Amino acid sequence: MRFTFTMYTQEQAKQLRKQFWTLLGKRCKAVSELQEKKKKWVLYDTKISGLDLKFEVTRQSASVMIELNHRNENKRLDLFEKLQKYRPILEDGFENGLEWDFLYVRESGEEVCRIYTEMEGVDIHRQKQWPDIFNFFIENMLKLESNFMDIRDVLKEEL
Repeated sequence: MRFTFTMYTQEQAKQLRKQFWTLLGKRCKAVSELQEKKKKWVLYDTKISGLDLKFEVTRQSASVMIELNHRNENKRLDLFEKLQKYRPILEDGFENGLEWDFLYVRESGEEVCRIYTEMEGVDIHRQKQWPDIFNFFIENMLKLESNFMDIRDVLKEEL
């Protein structure tokens, strides 16, 4: 098997990422579960400070996650601990459960907590893999968002 690697300039890589996210948005329009919603995804509008639902794609993998990014470490870890109480609900429908990482360091050096599922061996630069990544994103975010919404109000009361 022979691989060819394409090198992108910083601007080309930026345009490729933009094209990826634009096409994901178009792909989401065809998903029946998303057509009835006013807003496609909850993402940053979780109503809980320091808790976001996110998509991430790199040169090695794609992830769907809950990210706890409160600047106050004690509040961030407290929220992580509270979410662990609801682990069975959050992991419902995920055959292998979710990864629970209470100390993830972003490229920027910022420390966050992440609860996620990951698809390894994919690369945003390989456009032929995009349909698989889109399907992974949509299928898993639908589950994660639904599971999160089942506990959001109770979680808000506990904070």
